[in-house]
Amino acid sequence: MYTVLIVVFVLAYLLGSVPFGLVICRAFGLGDIRQIGSKNIGATNVLRTGNKLAAFLTLVLDAGKGAIAVAVAWALVGPRAAEVAGFGAFLGHCYPIYLNFKGGKGVATYLGTVLALAWPVGLAVCGTWIATALVTRISSLSALVAALAAPVWAWVAGREEFAVLLVLMAILIFLRHRPNIERLVKGEEPRIGKKP
Repeated sequence: MYTVLIVVFVLAYLLGSVPFGLVICRAFGLGDIRQIGSKNIGATNVLRTGNKLAAFLTLVLDAGKGAIAVAVAWALVGPRAAEVAGFGAFLGHCYPIYLNFKGGKGVATYLGTVLALAWPVGLAVCGTWIATALVTRISSLSALVAALAAPVWAWVAGREEFAVLLVLMAILIFLRHRPNIERLVKGEEPRIGKKP
């Protein structure tokens, strides 16, 4: 069983490593997203190019990496493999082998993973992100609040079996957002849709 889980993790990691933000920006003729705005490959930075369609596609595809990895692993192996797959895809996005392990913050892939593991929890986490974004207009703060809320929502929904994974992923999201946290403290974090 451990061999199967290792294979699941590796395949999910490779899927998660696909840098859709970079691919889409090049396809749209927007240049190298790693040289724009925050230099991040995620949807929020793609939005800074001014192309909303490119940002939307990046969001959907990055979330899809986590969701597809979870769904396939669950269908073929089981729920434990689904957790491993979700974590693998998440790590792949954050530390992609195709980009020398310099990837995104992992938020969209995280949301896709949670939605596929337990959709009521995923909807609650997405709602938390949206509500925070509407109030603050700060994407990073919305992500941090949503990540903190996820284990709580899992408990409320009776899906405590995913709590450890959600806490672990939340810790990594906070680590990936260290520069953002520093700017939040200083009041210098850019608003959604604005150039930093």
